[in-house]
Amino acid sequence: MTNIHKLGGTIDVDGLRYEWELRTEPRWVEPDGWKGTTILLMQKDTRRGAVIEFPPPKRLMKGLPPGRLQLSDAIVGRSIRAALLAGWEPASRGKPVVFMVDAEGN
Repeated sequence: MTNIHKLGGTIDVDGLRYEWELRTEPRWVEPDGWKGTTILLMQKDTRRGAVIEFPPPKRLMKGLPPGRLQLSDAIVGRSIRAALLAGWEPASRGKPVVFMVDAEGN
């Protein structure tokens, strides 16, 4: 069963455990306009995180009220794989790396 509407949790991807938490929901930022949801990812027992930024929902850009947040384990899992493919090295040191994904986490 898919878990939806969570603010954080743990997920296994390719045999490794990752923790994630919701950082921000879609919001208006004055100089840039609408910003999408962001989540923080950390591989269990590692140092470097990744910040995943989703695009803002299209309904916000059309002036409609925000809907309910839709983050499922599948979307978070795809986001982890996308960050790893883009060069995220969870075992390295340094600041969290920011990655942009689409609404499905790819």
